[in-house]
Amino acid sequence: MSYLAGTTFIVGIGSLAALVGLPLSVRDGVIFCSGHPNGILRTDRHYENFVLQIDWMHMEPGGNSGLYVWTNAELSPRGLPKGIEIQILDLDWVRLNTREGNPPPPIAYVHGEFIAVNGMKFVPDNPRGERSMALENRAKGRGEWNSYTVVAIDGVIKLAVNGKFVNGIAHATQKKGYLGLQSEGAEIHFRNIRILELASGVTSPEQTAPDLP
Repeated sequence: MSYLAGTTFIVGIGSLAALVGLPLSVRDGVIFCSGHPNGILRTDRHYENFVLQIDWMHMEPGGNSGLYVWTNAELSPRGLPKGIEIQILDLDWVRLNTREGNPPPPIAYVHGEFIAVNGMKFVPDNPRGERSMALENRAKGRGEWNSYTVVAIDGVIKLAVNGKFVNGIAHATQKKGYLGLQSEGAEIHFRNIRILELASGVTSPEQTAPDLP
């Protein structure tokens, strides 16, 4: 098992940022992301089958971020890449985004929900529309560290939050690509990013994200 290394931050519409003025820094093994501008911190190469461990901590009420799996890492005009997003929202997001007269969104939405973005498709374990929702809220609030364990094998992903498996998907249409951490308007910190690569499978070019420079 090794630390995830060799990352490039992407901003704009599919453009590579220079190594200056990035909305992040690294100190004592912690990635500090300011959340501005929006973008994706991606790996320098593809991953297919793996076990990923990552800790995250929101610093602002209702903060938004995500972990991208098997992503193209090229941003659309909306600032989102094709891929599977595993949602990372602060617990206060529900309170801050509940409209008067409407029921609040389910609390599990703020962590661990799987979202198929920009043409990606999958079969949800726990359907909430086309998404897959975590069955139990295990996230801690801002200022506290949370842990994700992601097991990804042959188009199937299972997610454990703080030590318990709560969500998953199957039959992903793209099952080899970059991994990405999302900057989306709020400060968030990441640490203890480790990945164990597993044996490769039978994956066609159509199921593989394009290579980026």
